Order: sequence, then structure tokens, then C-alpha cells
Amino acid sequence: MTQGEAAVNPVGIPGLEPAPTRHKRLLAWVREMAALTKPDRVHWCDGSDAEWQALTTEMVRVGTLRALNPEKRPNSFLAASDPKDVARVESRTFICSEREIDAGPSNNWRDPTAMRAELNPLFAGCMRGRTMYVIPFCMGPLGSKISALGVEISDSPYVVVSMKIMTRMGAAALEALGEDGFFVPAMHSVGRPLSPGEADVAWPCNDNKYIVHFPETREIWSFGSGYGGNALLGKKCYALRIASVMARDEGWLAEHMLILKLTSPRGVAHYVAAAFPSACGKTNLAMLQPTLPGWKAETVGDDICWMRFGEDGRLRAINPEAGFFGVAPGTGHATNPNAIAALSSNTIFTNVALTRDGDVWWEGLTETPPEGLVDWRGQRWTDGGAPAAHPNARFTAPAEQCPSIAPEWQDPAGVPISAILFGGRRASAVPLVTEAFDWKHGVFLASNVASEGTAAAENRVGELRRDPFAMLPFCGYNMGDYFAHWLKVGAEADPAKLPRLFFVNWFRKDSRGKFVWPGFGDNSRVLKWIFQRLEGEVGAQETPIGRLPRTGDLDTGGLTLTPEQLTLLLTVDAEIWREEAALIPAAYQKFGERLPAELWAQYEALVTRLDQARAPQAAVA
Repeated sequence: MTQGEAAVNPVGIPGLEPAPTRHKRLLAWVREMAALTKPDRVHWCDGSDAEWQALTTEMVRVGTLRALNPEKRPNSFLAASDPKDVARVESRTFICSEREIDAGPSNNWRDPTAMRAELNPLFAGCMRGRTMYVIPFCMGPLGSKISALGVEISDSPYVVVSMKIMTRMGAAALEALGEDGFFVPAMHSVGRPLSPGEADVAWPCNDNKYIVHFPETREIWSFGSGYGGNALLGKKCYALRIASVMARDEGWLAEHMLILKLTSPRGVAHYVAAAFPSACGKTNLAMLQPTLPGWKAETVGDDICWMRFGEDGRLRAINPEAGFFGVAPGTGHATNPNAIAALSSNTIFTNVALTRDGDVWWEGLTETPPEGLVDWRGQRWTDGGAPAAHPNARFTAPAEQCPSIAPEWQDPAGVPISAILFGGRRASAVPLVTEAFDWKHGVFLASNVASEGTAAAENRVGELRRDPFAMLPFCGYNMGDYFAHWLKVGAEADPAKLPRLFFVNWFRKDSRGKFVWPGFGDNSRVLKWIFQRLEGEVGAQETPIGRLPRTGDLDTGGLTLTPEQLTLLLTVDAEIWREEAALIPAAYQKFGERLPAELWAQYEALVTRLDQARAPQAAVA
């Protein structure tokens, strides 16, 4: 090392200098983190195929990855995590805003100064014996005004190759930063330093885990986990928790939503966003194969949606991710053939089972499991025992490999959103589809998204698990303020150019506990009605909770629904909805003074409409 190099590399770590950037803030941060964590070397990631090849080859050598059969899954790998590191860790996820009230009741809050004092000793020397990877990345298409940049530091090569799939990662993102561009610093370590001569393990991690967000300074710190969104910090940590704060401050929306392009037989297209809690069919809708002849659905995004107002005054959306990080169990040819096709190559599978011929399997992939499976723990699997794949087993695959991917999914201008759907898993009360009266009413509906934790009996309201806007685990600030932000976005926009808001429920059950609506590809029938509402082609029936399809306007041709089943799907029982409405105040009161008065007004208006619901529902244009 020369004297000049020593001046900028005081800790003397190989690879730290020369750096491939002149961005002063980035250089200062990387040097500071290297001095804190004390890695053996630093590698600036360029995102190249050669880098992927080198990293995957080394991970195969040490046992972190297993190369799958190249004839069945070219350039694909299987990883098995430590059994103690298999999922998101909500109890160890913190929002460290300056004031506790700004984090709100739905987040774990810690004082930022106290948290930094707690984290610094953990990170001190945590990368000894390891390589520190510097991972520049872009959330969204490079060059888009809706996109944003970040840099993740990690000691996990698994994170590097996963970020290559999930983001626009490497030299192009670093170039986009220039010398003074904004970026979110995301610091990650598995928390497993190595002593000289100590052998590594296949999946290093630490029992002590932290996933920490500093909203005001736009920082992310993650320690102890190598799994999923705990470690791939561009995903929920940046794209939702930190981005939601950025969106609030800058007047846009960062949402836990899919983006779908729907084209009619006449060739007219509308773009739809949709927010559902987990296990409510989000990925299946994103990759929908319509059962209606002539209708076409294409995927823009399956999980996260960033929306800004364009010059035309419409909300324009991008998918900030470049890949799919999906739950494998339950995904199969019958439920989501497009997802299965997307996993044909260049995919990393985590915690699924291994077949005898070097392929992968999980519950739901096929009806009958193949013989000779090795489960996700590396043990020979016996049918009837524990699941072969972990329930949260994942696939990480490039979005461009999905057969249903829309041509404009990487359009830097974004796609104009015509409708936004919300919904939960409701066995009772909630109709198949409801259109909000207006934007404010739609925010009210979305603020009450819930799924039933227990099976509902005789169409009565079950125990509800609230997940407003499907954002409860992912909002980086007080959700009362989040509701207010949505109301403000609507108030400041041209109402004629705002997306129409809808509430859907694919999960209504009859008195025998059987699903009434067929779901999956037949959900295109509901999308068709929404499309026709946007085009002014069909009317609706006015109900106390919103506008529902008139029986003859919902295309049910070819289905075996009885008149009684259709009535169940498309009517509102005022008595049951009085019970439903009675549950709202307790949910709202949790947000105290931060709950917008307009939502209380919407609640009172609902109660009034229910009280007045005496006559049969009348049709309106």
C-alpha cells in the first residue's frame, strides 16, 4: 500500500481502495463501516455475470448453495438456512423515529440514540474473517423519476446474488449515484465473525437479531439474520418502511401492492394495483390467467408498488423490484402456472425439498410428492410427517422470466393506475366486490382491511385480524398519519384523474363452510366488472357499504353458481354489518389523536346508512 492509499484507507483493508466511485458520502460511510466491522477484505459489487459465477461457485464449495440439475434448472441453486433463521422477525423489527408517537402503536419503537448505542457493540468486529460486500442498487428502472437508489453493505454472498435478482444492482446503479446522488445506506451483517483458522458454517447467523429503521435519517441496520427481507434490505425495509416515510414527506405513495395490466377483447387496457394481506391471493392475481375468452392479464409487479403523479395528473406506478421473492408452498401448476414457468432457470430456492434427480419440490407443486425426497433440513423425507419444505420456503427469480410479464414493466415513466383494489380473507359479511363511493370512502374501506382468524359460522362476523391497507407490518411511521397522507393525496388531486377504489373478497363461505366463489382465473370476472365500471359500461346497486354489481352485470357464464350463491356474494346484510361496524371503533381508537377525523366521519356515515337500510337496494347508473 502506498502512502497516498494509506491516507484514505486508514484501516488497511484490502479492496477498500481504490474505490470505483467519487461519491464522498458513500466513501465516508463505507470506510466508517469497514473500520467498525473489521472485515478481512472489501469487494465492490459490479453486478456482472462473472461476479455471480464466482460467488455461486464459492458458495457451492462451502455448502451454502447446492447446484441443481442443469438440465432441469439451469443456473439454479438450493439453499438451506439455519432452522432458527427462516422468516421475518417482527418482534425484532424496530422503527427508531425521534418521537415514539411518530412510530405509532403498530410498530416497535426504540429511541434512536439508545438503539445506536446498542447496535455499535454488536457490529464492532462482526465481519472478522469475512468479506464486506458493497452492493449499490436501484429500486425501480434505472433513470426513472419514480425510482430511488440505495447501497447495502453485507458480509453475506447469498445476499449479493439475491440482490442481483431482486434489484438493478451493480455498476450501473453506482454510476447513477454520480458524485453526490441520494441513497439509502443499508447496513447488514449475519453477526458471525470468524476467528483465525475457524471453519465457517453453511448458513452463518446469530440468535440475536435486529432489523432497525431510522426514518428521519433514512438508514437501515440489520444484524443476525441472513434470511429474506431481514437481509435483502432493498425489499420491505427500503421499498416499504423507509420509502413510505419518503413518500409521505415528498407527496407520493409506496405501497404493498401488485400491479396488473388488464386488456379487453377490444384491445383497451387498464392498469390495476391491489393490496392484500398474506395468504389472500396476491401473487396469484398478479400472474392471473383469465378464464374469460379474449381477456388478457399481464404482470407489472407482484408485491410492491411506488406511485407518483405524472405530468398528466394521473398516478403512475412502477414495480421497484426486478425479481420475485415468493412463497413456494402452495404455488403449483394448478394455482399459478406463470409463477412456475418463471422458476425454470436462474433461480435461488431456499428451504424447499430436493428430489432424487437434483430438482426441487414443495407442498402444492404437484399433487403427489416424488419418491426419495430430502427435506429442507437435509433429512430423508417420509410422507405423512413434517412438511418437506418449510412453510415459508422461498424462490428468488428474475421477473423478466415470467411468461405474463407486461412489456412496459420497466417503463421509467410508470404505468397509469385506473383502479386500486383492497381486500382480505373474509368468510362472512363482505361481498365479492364493492366500489367505494369516492376516494375518502375508499380510504375508509382500506383502513379496515381484515382477515378472519377463525372460520365464520352461519355468515356471522368471525374474529378479525386487522391489516389496514395490507401495510400494518410495513408502514415506517404512525398509521394514523398514513391514513391522513392517503386522504391528503386524494384532496390535492384532480378527482377525475384519481384511481377508483374497490374492495374485493374471494373467500366468502356458505353455511357449510365451503367457498362460494371459484377464485383463481375466474377472478377475471370481477376484474371485467371493474373494467366496465371504469369505461362507464355497467351500472351498480347502491348499498350502505358501497356500490355492488347488479346480478346481471357480473359475467358468470359457464359457472355453476346457484341464484342463492350469487345472492350471497352480491348482497349486504344490514344486521350483520351493524355487527361489523361495531368492531371499527376499537380498531380506530388505537391510533388516538392521529386517526383523521374524516375516518370517524366515514364511520358515522356508515352507521347512519345501515340504520336507514330498510327498503330493498335500488339500482343506480
